[in-house]
Amino acid sequence: MHESSLIPDLMEKINQVALDNGAQKVTAVELVIGAMAGISPDHLREHFDEAAMGTSAQGAELRISVADDPLSEDAFAIRLLAVEVDT
Repeated sequence: MHESSLIPDLMEKINQVALDNGAQKVTAVELVIGAMAGISPDHLREHFDEAAMGTSAQGAELRISVADDPLSEDAFAIRLLAVEVDT
């Protein structure tokens, strides 16, 4: 799966968490890249920074880990673990 389809979905989820919590600012986002997602943490960070421009997630700390199980149900996904917000 290409990052162009993963990033918009990820940003939608992050923005929804912020909205649901009445947050003015997303301060941190924690993600897991699936073993088969085909994107490196550095590449994901670049796309995240670009997609976050002008949103409540702009400037948020991005914590990324990479899963190692290619048979996991999330092997092709970027999984959102946590969103920290400032209200």
